[in-house]
Amino acid sequence: MNRRHKILVVFGTRPEAIKLAPVVDELKKDSSLDTIVCVTAQHREMLDQVLDVFSIVPDYNLDIMVEDQTPLDVTVSVCDKLPQVLNDVRPAWTIVQGDTTTAFVSALVAFHHRLPVAHVEAGLRTGNPYEPFPEEMNRKLLADVADLHFAPTQQSVHNLLHEGVRETEVCLVGNTIVDALIKVIQRRQAPADKRLIDLEGTMVLVTMHRRENLGEPLRRVCKLMSELADSHDDITIIFQVHRNPVVTKCVNEIIPKNPRIILTEPLDYVSFVHLMRRASLIMTDSGGIQEEVTVIGTPTLVMRNITERPEALECDWIKLVGTSRERLLNESNLILARGKRPFIDMTSSPFGDGHASQRIVRILKDKLLLT
Repeated sequence: MNRRHKILVVFGTRPEAIKLAPVVDELKKDSSLDTIVCVTAQHREMLDQVLDVFSIVPDYNLDIMVEDQTPLDVTVSVCDKLPQVLNDVRPAWTIVQGDTTTAFVSALVAFHHRLPVAHVEAGLRTGNPYEPFPEEMNRKLLADVADLHFAPTQQSVHNLLHEGVRETEVCLVGNTIVDALIKVIQRRQAPADKRLIDLEGTMVLVTMHRRENLGEPLRRVCKLMSELADSHDDITIIFQVHRNPVVTKCVNEIIPKNPRIILTEPLDYVSFVHLMRRASLIMTDSGGIQEEVTVIGTPTLVMRNITERPEALECDWIKLVGTSRERLLNESNLILARGKRPFIDMTSSPFGDGHASQRIVRILKDKLLLT
């Protein structure tokens, strides 16, 4: 009987789960592979939402989340709990995704066990170690630990080669977010929040949670929401409020009660994707949403000073605008005056064609045949 190669997939946050779900699905289709899923639960409820959407049942759950945890808390917990999983499984490959503390520390722990690491979405860079923090440093350090780098774009390939990663270890595959979105867009699910059903008129969708935007930038944006609502008669602003207590406190303190401003907890992924499609404008500092809107086609203002996804800015409906009140107000009004653009061809994203997961699994299998 042929030995089945064990592949361990480790993730802990909602974005990681979304982007690794199609990889897990593709791995599980292959009878020659034994796919084991370990979640750290760096985000608990937000992660569980995505596990339900993609019908993923973890084999291991480290359950590390505690209230007000810091990246260093996550580091200590993963270092403490993941070694037992690695000793139990002894995987042929450990797969991590992106730039979270879970991703970097899991790769580091696997390195200390002399186990090979594959990094999905490798090579993103801003060049500023503090923007975003700590993600930029996580992914730079991860590049030194990983053995195989799945780059989403040619720019990411260039970044890795420029840093001295061997060309034979870098594979251009596309971004798995496109794979996930194509599947999710085909589904329909009414939002659990009844206020979001049957909305009429112009809709603006807002998210903001980056550490570098906490404090004065977030306060400015919260004040701007009231200004926008007061200056447009038919507008509904939906602010998806991150569970970070700093974000929640600021939003609840500054944004007054207004029937046209809906503050909502993080939505299930299917509902959120369809709200992105329904919106006339998205305002966000999220990295993942920058990728998603290249598939969805909704005009988007990126409330950051710098982005590790310059490819998104090639799309003429995405702008990097920072958090200045004047610029945000001017750009928002310009977009709202134009109205909603039609849906776009989902295969036109600079982040891929929806087959990244298949490429990743094929490359991993080729590597296994060489061992």
